[in-house]
Amino acid sequence: MAIAKTSRPETADIVLREAQALAQELRPGRQLTVAADSRLDRDLELDSLARGELLLRLEQAFDTQLPEQLLASSETLQDLMDAVDRAQRGGRSEPAPLRPVTRTPTTTQRPERAQTLVEVLEWQAKTQPKRVHAYLLGEGDRELALTYGDLWQGARKVMARLLQRGLMARQTVAIMLPTGRDYLISFFGILLAGGIPVPIYPPARLSQIEDHIRRHVGILANAQATFLITVPEAKPLAFVLRAHVQSMRGVLTPADLRGAESPTTHVVSQPDDIAFLQYTSGSTGNPKGVVLTHANLLANIRAIAEAGRIGADDVYVSWLPLYHDMGLIASWLGSLYFSIPFVLMSPLAFLARPQRWLWAIHRHRGTLSGAPNFAYELCLRKIRDSDIEGLDLSSWRVAYNGAEPVSPDTMERFIARFEPCGFRREAMMAVFGLAECSVGLTCPTPGRGPKVDRIQREPFLTSGRALSAADDDDTALSFPACGWPLPGHEIRIVDAAGFELGERQQGRLEFRGPSATSGYYRNAEQTRRLFHGDWLDSADLAYIADGELHVTGRVKDLIIRAGRNIHPQELELAIGDIEGVRRGCVAVFASTHPQTGTERLVVLAETRVDESTEREALQKAINDCCLRVIDMPADDVVLVAPQTVPKTSSGKIRRAASRDWYEHRGQLKGTAPVWWQLSRLMLAAVVPELRHWWRSGRDVLYSSYAWLVLLPVALVAWPLITLMPRPAWAWRLARGAARLLLRLWGVPWTASGVEQVPAGGHYLVVANHGSYLDGLFLLAAWPEPLHFVAKAELRRQLVAGVFLRRLGTHFVERFDLQQGVADASRLIGAAHTGQRLMLFPEGTFTRAAGLGAFHLGAFMVAAQTATSVLPVALRGPRSVLRGESWLLRRQRVAVDVGAPLAPSGGDWQAALALRDAARADILKRCREPDLSR
Repeated sequence: MAIAKTSRPETADIVLREAQALAQELRPGRQLTVAADSRLDRDLELDSLARGELLLRLEQAFDTQLPEQLLASSETLQDLMDAVDRAQRGGRSEPAPLRPVTRTPTTTQRPERAQTLVEVLEWQAKTQPKRVHAYLLGEGDRELALTYGDLWQGARKVMARLLQRGLMARQTVAIMLPTGRDYLISFFGILLAGGIPVPIYPPARLSQIEDHIRRHVGILANAQATFLITVPEAKPLAFVLRAHVQSMRGVLTPADLRGAESPTTHVVSQPDDIAFLQYTSGSTGNPKGVVLTHANLLANIRAIAEAGRIGADDVYVSWLPLYHDMGLIASWLGSLYFSIPFVLMSPLAFLARPQRWLWAIHRHRGTLSGAPNFAYELCLRKIRDSDIEGLDLSSWRVAYNGAEPVSPDTMERFIARFEPCGFRREAMMAVFGLAECSVGLTCPTPGRGPKVDRIQREPFLTSGRALSAADDDDTALSFPACGWPLPGHEIRIVDAAGFELGERQQGRLEFRGPSATSGYYRNAEQTRRLFHGDWLDSADLAYIADGELHVTGRVKDLIIRAGRNIHPQELELAIGDIEGVRRGCVAVFASTHPQTGTERLVVLAETRVDESTEREALQKAINDCCLRVIDMPADDVVLVAPQTVPKTSSGKIRRAASRDWYEHRGQLKGTAPVWWQLSRLMLAAVVPELRHWWRSGRDVLYSSYAWLVLLPVALVAWPLITLMPRPAWAWRLARGAARLLLRLWGVPWTASGVEQVPAGGHYLVVANHGSYLDGLFLLAAWPEPLHFVAKAELRRQLVAGVFLRRLGTHFVERFDLQQGVADASRLIGAAHTGQRLMLFPEGTFTRAAGLGAFHLGAFMVAAQTATSVLPVALRGPRSVLRGESWLLRRQRVAVDVGAPLAPSGGDWQAALALRDAARADILKRCREPDLSR
């Protein structure tokens, strides 16, 4: 590689030498002439990450600090030389000590009654206009404080200009601006004018702006955008947009939207109005704009606050782009609603110097912050020990890891690297969400720390069963636990036929809840595919274990070969660990051979290795890795130069685009005989389909069998039980019938702690409630008669009412207050006579896993009668028969009896203490989330 000399030897030689070294690493074997006028994108092919690496090397070489804006503004090596000269003339300034920021006292106020985002901002501007809402971080340590009043007044000026230009209610306005004040006020200015914001990401470099806008024509046309608010450099391209987007009336800059007199009123939005459109794809092909209403967003924000226990003392620090749902909703709009400080820095600043994210948390005492997995990985790769001397991350309470597949290895290494800086293991939290559910869907309990499920490889790959692996199983697969659904939301796992699957069975993840979208904007076909009844298809593969979600991959990325399910992420990570392969730059996908029609397993891996013998050895190492991980070699291993594997703007591997590159530019080679390829195709297509239908049919057949078996057992047991002269005799007969039924069903169940039940003693039993079958398992497990306490509606049912009355069941009224008081007095009387009562203090159950709040009635009875309470944790009945479903499944069930709890007195406080102790004991052992928080 030749270096063209310039007339400035000292600076130029070093810049050219560093650029040459980087270019050689990125494009081994390429003969490039590196000169002062070499363009960073076209000649050297440097993307944003590569530019950040070059800036870091130049800063180290010259012992100086370069402006972060060079990532976007520099176009040639000459620009970098000039920047180095300016920095050297100015000298190296030592950064100011990073002292904690002084703020106004925290507030516990929130706009609880707000029904739209506009009402949230209006409430904040009226109640605390001078309170700082956001700290906008610029170059170095410069900060701009934006108050609620500033945001309100700035948005009103934008509103005025848009109305003057004729914006009508419910018309869309695209925002293509970098992170900063202009973005924030433009977003709310559109809302105040009655418009619908459409965030789209800005170009990484201004020199690419024309190509960038052309790529977004599909989104703008689908959204029927009326205006585009963007940077001044894009304004001359208005003619391009008008030619392709018929609805486009103008391209505006932030300067065009300033200076107008604010009108006295704004357009009033309704909760069901569209708050903004979140486009998940659309640069090419069929754009998918997720419709999110004000009601959707506020429901999600409030649910996130409840699940994350967000309080007045929290501080959110973010570098996430505002065109992305995690940055826009969870970070910014969430902070706006919670009335907590919001610290915002540019994504380019993070890419250039990842340590700035951590130092922002240090200085502002950030408690909440999150990012995709690649950001934690970037911190591990790019941050030197000298960059974090004195760093204190002890304030960081919740570190969200989401928006892309979460790597257990990355989490563990990040914890180990930054624990000396005060980062706590329990802060790391793997979460799951998607734009179709606003942003968040599941979340673990704060403070738990990462939890990883290790499962047996072979059963999972062949049948989708996620069976726990032994500690010494080196072949085990690992999937992080992403927590439980947000309050008010539900998830389920279904097979291809739509039948709900049990725990630890992989299938498609579906969800529903108040945050869920109504569909895609002007895209009826994609909306139709999204909905299955009132459930939405996430297009993700997952399984549930102990009520927690474990995401295993995308449906469209799953590769089926020879009857095995291959998850590309696992193979990509394993190949990325091979020396010579660029980690995070591997794509694994299936490609159809154009002549034979067979599915081929292809590995596309970036490398800097150039020598032919080394490349052959690397290809062999990759195939050996495939054999080790999935028990079969790849059909084709393609080694490519760095920056070849396509990725999304957030760093995710684009497997479909990789397949397209391979099929149009890659070379097919080493094909197997046609007869063998056709055989593999048959196995890949027929065997999995037969297995799927067998699993679905098996579940339906088993459920049908279970209900049919119930009929004769009930027909024999019911009349015998009703004829028993004593409730105790009826109980024993019912217990035998329950055990016989469970045996015929083949449901494995265990009862532990029953030895703690005091024989013939005086006690009260409470249990968690998750299924109609809870009573059946308690009946089968309990050694002596109990008196169930049931809702009064059951007494009026012919079959169930007679059966329960014969067992000595007490019925209580739930809706008539006066009758309810009388029923409670009756229960106290029954307890005084020595009857052993059995209650479900939650009162009801839901199909989703979780322990609800306990009513106090049972514990008042126990306290006033000096009766001990036996807490019972039921695990599994919900999976055998879930609410809203008739499908019975064979799932393991455990009846776990806790130690007796004695009341400390007979008053109200004693009942409260007894309730809390019983609930805490059951919560610990039932392995379900706490729904009362």
